[in-house]
Amino acid sequence: MKSEVIHWRRYLHENPELSFQEEKTSQFVCDQLLSFGNLEVTRPTKYSVMARLIGTKPGKTLAIRADMDALPIQEENEFEFVSKTPGVMHACGHDGHTAMLLGAAKILSSMKDQLQGEVRFLFQHAEEYFPGGAKEMVEAGVMEGVDMVIAAHLMSDLEVGKVGITYGPMMAAPDGFFLTIKGRGGHGSAPHQTIDSIAVGAQVVTNLQHIVSRNTNPLDPLVLSIGKFVAGEAANVIADSVEMNGTVRSFDVKFRETIPALMERVIKGITEAHGATYDFKYLTGYLPVINHDEVTKLVEETVREVYGEETISYEKPKMGAEDFSAFMQDTPGCYFFIGAGNEEKGIVYPHHHPRFTIDEDALEMGVRIFVHAVFKILT
Repeated sequence: MKSEVIHWRRYLHENPELSFQEEKTSQFVCDQLLSFGNLEVTRPTKYSVMARLIGTKPGKTLAIRADMDALPIQEENEFEFVSKTPGVMHACGHDGHTAMLLGAAKILSSMKDQLQGEVRFLFQHAEEYFPGGAKEMVEAGVMEGVDMVIAAHLMSDLEVGKVGITYGPMMAAPDGFFLTIKGRGGHGSAPHQTIDSIAVGAQVVTNLQHIVSRNTNPLDPLVLSIGKFVAGEAANVIADSVEMNGTVRSFDVKFRETIPALMERVIKGITEAHGATYDFKYLTGYLPVINHDEVTKLVEETVREVYGEETISYEKPKMGAEDFSAFMQDTPGCYFFIGAGNEEKGIVYPHHHPRFTIDEDALEMGVRIFVHAVFKILT
């Protein structure tokens, strides 16, 4: 299967589609699944695909998920299968995720008579774009009757040949905020006649950092980052307003109640002190991914049995986010990493980078782990 899985991954890499636009990608996946046989293939939502493989003996139901969407990034790689779509690129490994799950589906579809229970293959759209495709699929009923759910993410910062396992909290909740500070513009030579929105905004940026360092327990993981600060058009003009937006990352849902209030207290105090006004909006994103011990242990045991103890890398929680959490709200699950980096091959670029790629040897590992995990969990 390895060469076929690589072929699928390269085809998908050449033909990326953005979130909520995966028309050709989902059709490609659907066509491949239908060609395998023994699968009940449906389209739960416009851009997603589900395949059910029901064994000859009754048993539990395991769902395995892969995401399919790409990112709005202009690719800078030079290999022969670079993106054919200007400004769109598979810069996070979703092409590999889809190919791995297709490979597992093909192998398992030929083993129907040996299967106890059901395997549900979930090909998800729109992981990269809030509110995410996982929520849509869950609302469409794809998790009904599912006992456990697993998924994997190819990681360029983890060496190929390694599998990352994390118990408990693994990926953070990604909230966002939008802030406009409104002052009074004027000539740069007469600041006393203005309310300098940039000076006020700079103080807001500095003081918002105190929320993490001085208002929350240092043992509670929390990130507050401002990624956009836009103001002004000319060097000798004091800007009338400043626009900022950023992200808040956490594992504890309590922060979704306390952090917005703390932020607004800081923003309100500083703007009022300088005679400025503000408009503040806080948006909650995906829930955190928190692995269940029972399922995680089964995945870890699968990796150990197939590849050996030295393959396992116990990973600390990451402040990145994943809407896989939607599948785990009422169903125990495990999300794990598959190493796809390789310094010797120059595969060192981070996710969402225009030169991101994966070591394709990782694809075989993903397929093997999925197939073996099915029999580990369902027997």
